[in-house]
Amino acid sequence: MLYPAVLNDSISSFKKLPGIGEKSAERYALAVLELSEEDIANFVHNIQECKKQLHRCKICGHLTDREICSICDDSGRKNNLICVVEDYKSVFMFEKSGSFQGKYHVLNGLISPIDGVYPEDINISSLMSRIDESDKDTEIILALKPSIEGETTTLYIKKLFENKKIKVSRLSYGIPMGVEIDYLDSITLDRALLDRKEIS
Repeated sequence: MLYPAVLNDSISSFKKLPGIGEKSAERYALAVLELSEEDIANFVHNIQECKKQLHRCKICGHLTDREICSICDDSGRKNNLICVVEDYKSVFMFEKSGSFQGKYHVLNGLISPIDGVYPEDINISSLMSRIDESDKDTEIILALKPSIEGETTTLYIKKLFENKKIKVSRLSYGIPMGVEIDYLDSITLDRALLDRKEIS
């Protein structure tokens, strides 16, 4: 065995993180050994607090440590412009770009019958409730990844609103097929948002 068992356990833990392979996990596990006891305690505490305190906003489904997230609670943002995204990572990407002044709705998944994920398994019903209670002239921007699952979810949501006076648009397809929204750079994301198209 190359490493002591306890160090192997640490390496295995780091490998659970996305994008972390064997070599990166080894580097991180060894780097942790160089941290002070105080830094280690803070590191563990911060992870535990994230897990303990973060939950879904009761309005939009985004991550928050309060009952309602800071975006939903911001009266300066447009209530009648709702960007529908797959997960909270996409919200962070839009917020980093700084150009979107509406609000969000996080689905926490995409429709994928082959994987056993159906409309009732994701956060669509609360979107319907939000729109029913919202102002007139609402626009929904579907910012879902260009994949089979994203397209299925887009068409399903479009159908839900086809008899309502709601504008439903989608991001411009300057976005490469199959790419994750949270991997896009801010310039590409801004352009896709500005060039969004109404779904006919």
